[in-house]
Order: sequence, then C-alpha cells, then structure tokens
Amino acid sequence: MSDQPTHPSNHSEPVVDFTLDPVIEPAAAVSNQTQQRQRASHLAQALRNELQKAVIGQSAVVDDVLTALIGAGHVLIEGVPGLGKTLLVRALARCIGADFARIQFTPDLMPSDVTGHAVYDMQTEQFKLRKGPLFTNLLLADEINRAPAKTQAALLEAMQERQVTLEGRALPIAQPFMVLATQNPIEQEGTYPLPEAELDRFMLKLRMDYPDIAEELNMVRQVTRSTRADMLDVQPLRVILQAKEVQVLQRIASELPLDEQVLDYAVRLARATRTWPGLTLGAGPRASIALVRGGRARALLRGGEFVIPDDIKGCALAVLRHRVRLSPDLDIEGLSVDQVLRQMLDQVPAPRL
Repeated sequence: MSDQPTHPSNHSEPVVDFTLDPVIEPAAAVSNQTQQRQRASHLAQALRNELQKAVIGQSAVVDDVLTALIGAGHVLIEGVPGLGKTLLVRALARCIGADFARIQFTPDLMPSDVTGHAVYDMQTEQFKLRKGPLFTNLLLADEINRAPAKTQAALLEAMQERQVTLEGRALPIAQPFMVLATQNPIEQEGTYPLPEAELDRFMLKLRMDYPDIAEELNMVRQVTRSTRADMLDVQPLRVILQAKEVQVLQRIASELPLDEQVLDYAVRLARATRTWPGLTLGAGPRASIALVRGGRARALLRGGEFVIPDDIKGCALAVLRHRVRLSPDLDIEGLSVDQVLRQMLDQVPAPRL
C-alpha cells in the first residue's frame, strides 16, 4: 500500500491507494494487521468527508450508508422527496469509482425490466441474454413500494445470493453490490407495502429528515451556484478508492476483534424484541447478524481497534425498526416503533468492557 495518489485530482488533499498486502511472515502479522486497519479507517473517514460535501445536512444518514457499505448490506431509505436520496447514491458511486444504475419503480414495471431477459437475434437465429440494470455495483431502486410484489421480488435473489437466474442460468453480479431503495412515507396512494421477507433482506432502514436552518441555507447557497437546475453536481468529488478496494474494507471490518460479551449483547437486543411489550412481531436471526456486521463497520469508521457495545447500539435502531411490528393499541396511542425501540435499548443492559 502507498500513500501516493492513484487518481488525478485538482484538489490538494491526497487520495490514498489501498490494495491487498502480499503474504508476510507470521512475526510481522500483528503489526501489519494494525497498519492495514488504520489505513482502512483513514479511507472510510475520507470517504465520509467527501460525501458530506455533496450531501449537506445528512451526516447521520451518510454514516449509516457507509456502515451498510462496509458491512456488505443493503439500505432502505425513507424520506419525503427533495432531501437528497438520489444525490447520496450518485455521490457514493462517484467516490468509490463504482458502476451506478437507477430504476424508477412504477406499477407497470415488470420483473424482466429489472433482471433482464432473453432476446432473439435474427442474424444468429439464437436467443441472447440482455442483462438488466440489476447488473451493477450500486443500484438505486427509487420508490420501490410503487411496484407490485412480483417485481419487488425480482431483487430478492440478487440481494441475498449476489446472482440473478436468467433462462435457467445463474449469472453472478459484480462485487461489491449494494441496493439502496427509497420510499416516500407520506404518499400511500398507489403503493404496495414491502413484504416482511423483502424487508428482512435490507440490513438497515434509514429515515431522512429535513436539515436544520443553517444546513438548509448552505444547501440552497451551493445548489443555486451549480450548473444543474436543482441539485449539486457530483463530478467535482474526488474518487477516494476503487470499487474492488471496497471489498478490502469489508474484509478488514469483518476481521475486527469482537468480545464474546459484545456478541452476546447483540443477540440479546434482537431476542428482546420478540418478547418486548408493545411489539407483536420481533426481529429474526438476520437482525443479530446485521447488528454484529453493523457494529464492526461502525468501529472501523470511527477508527477503533475493536468493537464496543456503543457500536452495536449506534446502529440498532436502523437494524431493528423495519423488522418489528408495533401492537395496534400503541399505534392508536400515537407511539412510534422508534420510541418503543429506544425504551428497549435503554433498558437492555450493555456489557462493560
């Protein structure tokens, strides 16, 4: 690995080259592992800083999206139009040098519009497979709840298996692969609720809120200077790392030390949702796995040497909120899922390391 720039840039801040180290002697393994971890954390933090230049006023959402990226998961983003959901995905694709595709989900969208289909070639008199927009690194599934369940289900195999079956052939999807789906929480006319099995495939569900006044002023100031009509241009953003190097980040995060007490804490949080008063549906084992993966990603993002309980707790809301269901009586009282989960997080004891 080298600290020299690998991508041309007009900016003074260097781009870090991050590649796999060659095989080394066992005596130097611990030192090299620490060095790799530090460089990985530096890269993740540089990526966060670059994204925040484009996505103004959404620092928590940026952190959560990076948590899912490093944790090799998918994200469902909920928020009213105009908060920068599409901009966030385009900026992320720019900063990691990844392929990007966008699908606008509509009621007449067919599964083959997502996965691809076989086309008859008149010259060769044979069928050829035409791959759909699903074959990319970052897929923006815009307003995913506007398409019927059959079309939504076209994503499931790709999200879980990282492959798509077309005409009986299993075709692998390039890695890294991440689905970022959006939905509007306000407008429910002409929408189809996402089934539980599909929701469970998303590692995190994020809520995008309005920015505060200072951040909105800054946003308006920058956007009105842009050559684009109503959004920031992502071209000036630096390429921090290449898509293949994201896999190295994911590997390093997956190897971060995790104490048995912290692992137990993650599992206890997921299991607590199954018997917690006010929740009629609890989270399954995928939630426990997502909590651990998310905790490791957040530890890397903050530059930690190991995972602490706060890393697990920090991503717990985003991991659990779409995997539980509020009881009707609490719903009538006006309580939200987040309020009940916060009470649970405060009451389930965390280990002291």
